[in-house]
Amino acid sequence: MSLLDLLNLDLSECHKTNKSKIIAEYIWIDGSGMNLRSKGRTLHGPVTNPSQIPKWNYDGSSTGQAPGEDSEVILYPQAIYKDPFRGGNHILVMCDAYTPAGEPIPTNKRFNAVKIFSHPEVLTEEPWFGIEQEYTLLQKNLNWSLGWPIGGYRGPQGPYYCGVGAEKAFGRDIVDSHYKACLYAGVNIGGINAEVMAGQWEFQVGPTVGISPCDNLWVARYILVRIAEAAGVIVSFDPKPVEGDCNGTGAHTNYSTKSMRADGGLEVIKKAIEKLGKRHKEHIAAYGVGNERCLTGEHETAYINTFNFGIADRGASIRIGRDTQKAGKGYLEDRSPSSNMDPYVVTSMIAETTILWKP
Repeated sequence: MSLLDLLNLDLSECHKTNKSKIIAEYIWIDGSGMNLRSKGRTLHGPVTNPSQIPKWNYDGSSTGQAPGEDSEVILYPQAIYKDPFRGGNHILVMCDAYTPAGEPIPTNKRFNAVKIFSHPEVLTEEPWFGIEQEYTLLQKNLNWSLGWPIGGYRGPQGPYYCGVGAEKAFGRDIVDSHYKACLYAGVNIGGINAEVMAGQWEFQVGPTVGISPCDNLWVARYILVRIAEAAGVIVSFDPKPVEGDCNGTGAHTNYSTKSMRADGGLEVIKKAIEKLGKRHKEHIAAYGVGNERCLTGEHETAYINTFNFGIADRGASIRIGRDTQKAGKGYLEDRSPSSNMDPYVVTSMIAETTILWKP
């Protein structure tokens, strides 16, 4: 029997007493605010609701989230997805983290996001988010883009965006595997495409309401890193993985409210943009680490210290699409978040600024 055979074992065929056993892979964000951790636990199944899943502890001193002398951190299950790696009734469980006393730990950004999204005014507006997650595939041990010559550079940008062919698209097997795995898992993934820099790709999550796109994005990131792990490739969410005359990577965040989607919504969008402009510095500070290397005012970005908006302008901080302009309602695209942003922070901050904040 091969290792692959063992990995693909169908547990439904095992002894009667084990037929109800499933594996739940608990997933959480570590102290870096970006890296994901996970560990598996056997449960009685099938499981259909997070309330059916027990809380579980882990060693926070090994993840940068607790001191060694008091290292226990508790995982609270929050969202369930089908496990594309184990199949069957096995599940992925997105969790957030708390102290044994039940207080959210400082790196638990989901807790505050839930408070904002459960505010009556926010609930009334039904905020939708669609997130465009860009990333770069790197050659293992080299930290150099997949498909690039070792120590050298690819040709000028142009052929790679949505490119087809062995000399233009690098890592498509990983990308397509990720797409299907997300659909299997129940992630609301909208699509994929090759990006402007060679070895750079994008997937889109949403549009979905409130906290849901955030859970979806974190689980989609987890699935992507796991697939790349199996392929011996590194996934980078760095906002500028290759210095020089090439595009960085972002997580452009599309946003609308019930009022924006209704007739006359364009005026609501413009008022929201005005609010976002007044809090630009606060937003930029929370939009990802190293974002200044991406938001240079070049390569389809605005300069990090300025704020502007435009119709169909990919060099603006906020873009309004032609369809939205024509219909007089729709959504806006915040083009400032970096690829390593925390969606719990970015989406809740946008909702708080545009719906709850009174200048």
